[in-house]
Parts: sequence; C-alpha cells; structure tokens
Amino acid sequence: MSKLVRVTIPASTANLGPGFDALGMALKLYSVVEMRLSDQTEIEIVGKELQGTPTDKSNLLYEIAVDLFEKAGLAAPELFIRASSDAPLTRGLGSSAAAIVGALVAANHLAGEPFTRDQLFEMAVKKEGHPDNVGASLFGGIIVATMPEAEGEQIPYITLAPPEGLKALVVIPDFALSTEKARNVLPQVYSKQDVIYNVGHSSLLVAALAQGRLDLLGQAMGDRLHQPYRAELVPGLKEILEAATRNGAVGAALSGAGPTILCLTASDSEREQLQSFVDRVMKGHGISYRMMVLEPDDHGVQVEIQ
Repeated sequence: MSKLVRVTIPASTANLGPGFDALGMALKLYSVVEMRLSDQTEIEIVGKELQGTPTDKSNLLYEIAVDLFEKAGLAAPELFIRASSDAPLTRGLGSSAAAIVGALVAANHLAGEPFTRDQLFEMAVKKEGHPDNVGASLFGGIIVATMPEAEGEQIPYITLAPPEGLKALVVIPDFALSTEKARNVLPQVYSKQDVIYNVGHSSLLVAALAQGRLDLLGQAMGDRLHQPYRAELVPGLKEILEAATRNGAVGAALSGAGPTILCLTASDSEREQLQSFVDRVMKGHGISYRMMVLEPDDHGVQVEIQ
C-alpha cells in the first residue's frame, strides 16, 4: 500500500481592510487533507463543514492533484483522499485556498516532490486568482504579495511574523456569501481620492504590522475599495467597523470577501468588552452567528508521512 501523506493547513483572513487581494494572515483553524495512491479513486469527506462537496473525480482536491501529476510529466493517478475542515465554507476564512494548498502539497509529495514550495505557491495563485489567502495558508504568518507584471514571472511576496500578543476575534454569521457575489457589488472605477486613501492606509498597515505598532492598526485598517460596498451584504459590518476600536479592538475588517468579520485584539479584558459589543450589534440585526478567538498561525502548511 502507498504511503499516506497527511497535510494540515491553516485557515486565513485576507485584505485586513485596505490590503485588497494583497495582505493575508494565517489563523489557527485547520483543514486536513490525507492522500495516497490507490487502485481506484475514493474520496471521503469528514465532518459537517465540507458536507455537500463532491466525492467523485470532480472533487477540487482530486482535480488539483491530477493537474500537478500531469505538470510533472506523470500519468493521472487513482487516489484515496480524505478531507476534513474546522473552517466553514464560503465564509471569508480561506476555505478554498486551504483546499488548493493542501491538495498541491500532498500531491507533490506523492509525485516525489518535483516542485519547490515557491512553485506550488505560483500554482495555487493561478488557481485561486490572488495570492493573499493561499500565501498565508502555505507559508504561515502574515503575507504581503502582489500579482506579477507578466505571465510566468515569479510572484513577489514577503512574509512577516505576527505581532506579539495579537489575536483575532472572528465573527462568523450563519449564512454563506460567495466571493463572486461579493466581488460583483464592487465598482469598476474608483475616485483618485479613494485610491490615494487606500495606498496610504495599506502602506501604514504593513509598516505597523512589521514594527508591532498595534496602536496604529485601528487607523491603518481603514478601507474605501471594498468594505463600504460589501457592507450592504453583511448586516452589522458597518457598525462594527465604525465602533470596534472604541469597544476593545485594536482594528477591525471584513475577513476576505465576508461575511465573517475580523476584530483584532491585544488583551483578554479588551476581548471580553469586544465580545459584548459584537453580540449587541449582531442581535440588533437578528443575525445568528458563531464567535471564535483565534491566534495567528506562524508555521503554515504542515506535512506528515504515515
């Protein structure tokens, strides 16, 4: 029987406010992909978060694995795949990015590791369409990345260690929001003032994260490119963005395309105040939700061979 590759992948939050499609941070909320060569393909889905995903060869994990084998000049394999996730789908916590990263890393091991980690990153970005979620899940910590100028060029990126003591309070509404729907509400053209605003704020945010200046996050996480337009899709977002820093947060943002809302905190006492505030806002809108306190993950994807 073939060796079993077990890959553990952190969830991620992206954008962090103004860093649209450019900033991401890994979180200690994990998906697991197990994969081995087999006589016939079998896909097993474990847990409620992934229920409804295909269990035949149309499954995303299988398609990505086959694509990697073919890129390596190998025949399409038959595979046993088992997948589970603690991160909910279509909630803005990088579930699709984690699946892409997990499948690539597992398949690469089964294929004899023909590709480097950076090459896997490029494959993941091509599949996902932007580098922030897949980069955070693959490398861990905070990633700052942008798309290359030309097709085939390497993706420029930098990883940062998360500031000491930083934790994420994630507010997960009990409804899904597709990335496509969240992108469709965005305008095609922005004013010069809004573009300048976001360039300044995203630059300040990266510098503040690099230097551990948590006192600047509240200002630095301001955004005019996507959050104001997506607020109509996420009840409670507008109020939380406006008042979170007065109620225990050091910064707040929509997580990815939403509907999860991210509040960053630096102490337990502030977190209790923040939880009460968030609960009032969400109940005021009649929205049921889950709340988690998550630490940043600074290891990225982890591999075990069994």
